[in-house]
Amino acid sequence: MKEAHFPDVTLLVTHYNRSQSLANLLQTFRERGCRFGGIVVSDDGSRPEHRTVLESLRKEYGFDLVTTPKNKGLGNNINKGQDAVRTPYTLYVQEDFVPLERAPEVLEAALSRMQEDSSLDLVRLYAYFPYPYREDAGGGFSRMIFRPQLWYANHLKFYFYSDHPHLRRSTFFDRFGRYVEGTNSDIAEFTMCLSVLKHKGKGLFYDEFTKVFDQVNSSVEPSTATFRSDWKQRQDPLTLLLRWLYLKFRFLKNTFQLLFFR
Repeated sequence: MKEAHFPDVTLLVTHYNRSQSLANLLQTFRERGCRFGGIVVSDDGSRPEHRTVLESLRKEYGFDLVTTPKNKGLGNNINKGQDAVRTPYTLYVQEDFVPLERAPEVLEAALSRMQEDSSLDLVRLYAYFPYPYREDAGGGFSRMIFRPQLWYANHLKFYFYSDHPHLRRSTFFDRFGRYVEGTNSDIAEFTMCLSVLKHKGKGLFYDEFTKVFDQVNSSVEPSTATFRSDWKQRQDPLTLLLRWLYLKFRFLKNTFQLLFFR
């Protein structure tokens, strides 16, 4: 097994009540031969049985554990975790992901791109959908291009940033601000999206993103994200019409949010 050593990168993992998923993530990185300059696990007030496992994992993997006495939400969890990072780059991964076989080489390539181009703020390594407006940047990467004009009407263009696995500079908060706290994870994430766009962030997107990380949610440790309706899967005419109208409203709303964002 070839080792992939990243002394300038800290693996930052946010965790909440899914200690077995965390163990799977860390074990898989070890199996892939990945070693980092540091590992930070930021826990959001997990139940006692998970905190016990966290302590055991901390001894095995030697990570820095950042805790809070009660759940304060994703924004606080990311903020306090990022505060503990001491390397120039941060690989952010939530605990329910696992790196696939290609992850080490893609991470090496992403880090090399960021080291060569000081204008890059992040490289996205996973997504549910590809970023809609991109230009080929070679080596399997594309440069994300935000198109502000109204005729570029794909609402996904506002998700230039994402909480899914990505490599970023550890000075990310200095440039774009900290996560908003005291709100749900979707609002916290989208507020960061708006900030990155407002401050003209630059980033790459790995085109074959499904071959770098996989998201794993078991019945024992299901997703802790807010439940979302299954209306996206329904294909009856009324649902399709309502979805089309909703997306047009959302696109206009997001456009005005960005225009007046401070």
